[in-house]
Amino acid sequence: MTRKEHLIGKDGSAEELGSLEKRKSMERICFVLQVKPERLQEYKERHRSVWPEMLKALQETGWNNYSLFLRPDGLLVGYLETPSFKNARTAMATREVNERWQREMADFFIQPDGVLPDQAMAPLEEVFHV
Repeated sequence: MTRKEHLIGKDGSAEELGSLEKRKSMERICFVLQVKPERLQEYKERHRSVWPEMLKALQETGWNNYSLFLRPDGLLVGYLETPSFKNARTAMATREVNERWQREMADFFIQPDGVLPDQAMAPLEEVFHV
């Protein structure tokens, strides 16, 4: 039997080294978009019931630990971890459910006409991480 090595996190929890290495190899992506102020409530409601097939597609294409944060003025901050953001975006672009979701969500955002939300996600530069 092999002994598993663990690290103790700041919160006192144990994490296997393999899991830690996997996390370290992930790209951490943060992006911002602007939701129209008059559509904030509806935007939040839509995200309370994301289509199961959309959730499955995100999971299958490498969108891990994906969160959206919304400020009262409509600033939307997205965060995710993925082995490759380029590959995750490319894989999602092939999913029919993503095309439907992006078309339905496009009118919630302030952005150039014809640009779907997933195409407007420009990763921010990470300048600090502990």
